[in-house]
Amino acid sequence: MSEKSYRDAIRDAMMEEMDRDANVLIMGEDIGVYEGTFRITAGMLKKYGPKRVIDTPIAEAGMAGTAVGMAMLGLRPIVEMMTMNFAIVAADQILNHAAKVRYFSGGQVDVPMVIRGPQGAGVQLSAQHSQTFESFYAHFPGLKVVAPATPADAKGLLKTSIRGRDPVIFLESAALYGMKGEVPDDADFTVPFGVSRIAREGSDVTIVSYSRMLQMSLIAAEKLAEEGIECEVIDLRTLRPLDLDPAYE
Repeated sequence: MSEKSYRDAIRDAMMEEMDRDANVLIMGEDIGVYEGTFRITAGMLKKYGPKRVIDTPIAEAGMAGTAVGMAMLGLRPIVEMMTMNFAIVAADQILNHAAKVRYFSGGQVDVPMVIRGPQGAGVQLSAQHSQTFESFYAHFPGLKVVAPATPADAKGLLKTSIRGRDPVIFLESAALYGMKGEVPDDADFTVPFGVSRIAREGSDVTIVSYSRMLQMSLIAAEKLAEEGIECEVIDLRTLRPLDLDPAYE
């Protein structure tokens, strides 16, 4: 185990998968020479070259549509959105193509691609950069929707996303990028989809959350504990598939 930031855990996951599989590549705005707005892709262009770390124009629909075609042909593209707010520009490609190709093809064609990037408030960005989209994407069959709350889950869930057969919307809280935690060093460490975890034991009340609000929930639970109220806190990890069994229990 090593202590890693949320940001570094995401980078490690991508680089380990690019080392493991030559079909994995990443594309996005300013991810190569500039190394990404949040420095997620630092060092990747130098290591993998411009054919696998692709600087794109400001054209989210073009990025997403290109990734769909790549995935249908057997590559495993990762699309970094500068902010997930801008992924709405690519809604047609994501919702009407990436999410539906398997259904269109009668299950014959996979679309193993990941669209990932920051979302949410709390990092002094404008209103067009501060929305969250998990409830939107989780309503569309064909997509997987992931919202990790810890560095370990950010790494493990992203590796699962890259190795899978389906298009994944991987939602990163920008406010968590600097958060640090213990992360397994094993290059084959993954976290399965649809398996929530109990982040805090408690017997009086249950709080169900994910991503940054999971961390806020843990803080609230500690405050309530000072008043003698013990909260169970459940981290959903993924929103589609959604595991609510621990909450029902």
